[in-house]
Amino acid sequence: MLFQKNQKKISSILRTIYKPSLNERDIDHLKDEIIQIIKKFNQNNSKKKLSISEKTSLVISYGDNVNSNQKSSIQVFQNFFKKNLKNYFNAIHFLPFYPSSSDSGFAVKDHYKIEKRIGNWSDIKKISKSSHVMADIVINHSSARGLWFKNFLKKKRPGKDYFLTVNSKFNTSKVVRPRDHKLLKKIDIFRKSDYLWRTFSADQIDLDFKNPSVLLRFIKIMVHLVSNGVTIFRLDAIAYLWKKNGTNCINLKQTHEIVKLLRLFCNFLNVETIIITETNLPEKENLSYFGKNDEANWIYNFSLPPLLIHAFLFENSSYLNKWSKKLPNAKFQNSYLNFIASHDGIGIRPTEGILDKRSLNDFLKRLKKNGSKFSYRKVQNKSKKVYEANITVFNALKKSDTDPSGKFFLERYIAAHAIMISFEGIPAVYFNSLFGKANDEAKYVITGNNRDINRYKWSYENITKKLGDKTSKQSIFFQNLKKLLEIKRKQKAFHPNAKRLNINLGSKLFCFKRISLDKKQTIISITNCSSIDQYPKLGKKYDKWKNIIDPKIKSLNKSLKLKPFETMWLSNI
Repeated sequence: MLFQKNQKKISSILRTIYKPSLNERDIDHLKDEIIQIIKKFNQNNSKKKLSISEKTSLVISYGDNVNSNQKSSIQVFQNFFKKNLKNYFNAIHFLPFYPSSSDSGFAVKDHYKIEKRIGNWSDIKKISKSSHVMADIVINHSSARGLWFKNFLKKKRPGKDYFLTVNSKFNTSKVVRPRDHKLLKKIDIFRKSDYLWRTFSADQIDLDFKNPSVLLRFIKIMVHLVSNGVTIFRLDAIAYLWKKNGTNCINLKQTHEIVKLLRLFCNFLNVETIIITETNLPEKENLSYFGKNDEANWIYNFSLPPLLIHAFLFENSSYLNKWSKKLPNAKFQNSYLNFIASHDGIGIRPTEGILDKRSLNDFLKRLKKNGSKFSYRKVQNKSKKVYEANITVFNALKKSDTDPSGKFFLERYIAAHAIMISFEGIPAVYFNSLFGKANDEAKYVITGNNRDINRYKWSYENITKKLGDKTSKQSIFFQNLKKLLEIKRKQKAFHPNAKRLNINLGSKLFCFKRISLDKKQTIISITNCSSIDQYPKLGKKYDKWKNIIDPKIKSLNKSLKLKPFETMWLSNI
């Protein structure tokens, strides 16, 4: 009965997406195809739950972030993970490991294959037996050098009618852009002149989801990934999926309905899975992808990285406090994915409506002094705006106007991660951030690609040697971060859905309370965002609470002192 009811939901969503271009018969046929995919999968797979708790932390890595002379870099990574990371992370986000023609994996040539030098599907399956595996579904576009596009040009399947073309009458004046290159490429094929749509680059051609075969193809790709051990799907650049003449071509209703459909589809599978939407956008737009608890399971907490870094660089938590107070608690089983660094950069669009113009300009100037490159996007008046700052977290926090020599660089770095790890949601740490990696200037000089500044690849021997030396920079950063992650795993109040309440203690401190689901444990995370000792007053009731980051301090004895950029996690038990 429930299954029949949900089948009706699938039909209803499909009507919203495809009417009036598809008639009822076509919609029923499409629904039946989706149901058959579900039934076939469930016949071959028993029920499997996906456990998410305070123990859930995620490391973000390329499949070849660690290399050695071995053939499969994923096998090398797995060896490194087992030796160094398994006690702190139970989930791994492997950035695109598919054959690709550009953009460090995001110009996918074939979702059904893994790049040979990285590994094979048996490697992913093996890792999935002990860790949750998250993989990208690069859903908005595909490589201009992939099989689909080659077939598109030949009118062959798979690929026929997969890519978006528009004519000269299509009004793009309101289109919201994430890049500054020319959006449309004129081509003369099929005896007519059309324009290919290229949201992200000349090598990444947008797919046409008005063709239901494209939707069906990605549903099959999801099943293929689940069958090979992937249980968390990152829907890359999902906001740009649907285009409509005369609109901004972002966050359109059909895009949200497609996310709903994919969530519903996943709910039917015997193997429990999670959908996370990647929407580097202003806060309100980003939050919209939770829907009514029927779209993304998780969303990236895109506003957190720039606001955290801004607070430490200017020793002012006012914007961070204001934002945290307004940010709604996620509903149960929904979650924020918290991060500071990624393979891309620090998104600037999420600061829109939060940082004023002067503060933003000061922020960008400071980042530039710290070694940042900048990627731009086109806006409607043909001018350009900063889309993201391309810089490592190490460089971003290394120096500030009040600390030009970088005296407190380590303290700022650890404090920023302590906030991210304890904030409501699931912490995700970029592999290179574990070791305080600085800007890879050498790679940038070679490629000229801004994003390569934070995409350093390690040799297994080199990073192992560095970690073996307790005095090395890499070891010091790693020891500090893994201590925080180890503590976090043992606290019920750090469950992803544990309640968060903001506590405003002024512009030099950032403080919030987390309350466990059973209400037995409360933790106050309090951070000094300045280079001067701070003496916050929390009240007598907290005198006997213990600082679980430094349990040697048995009692606060009514005097709470935070050294420059120090974080305390104060627990009632």
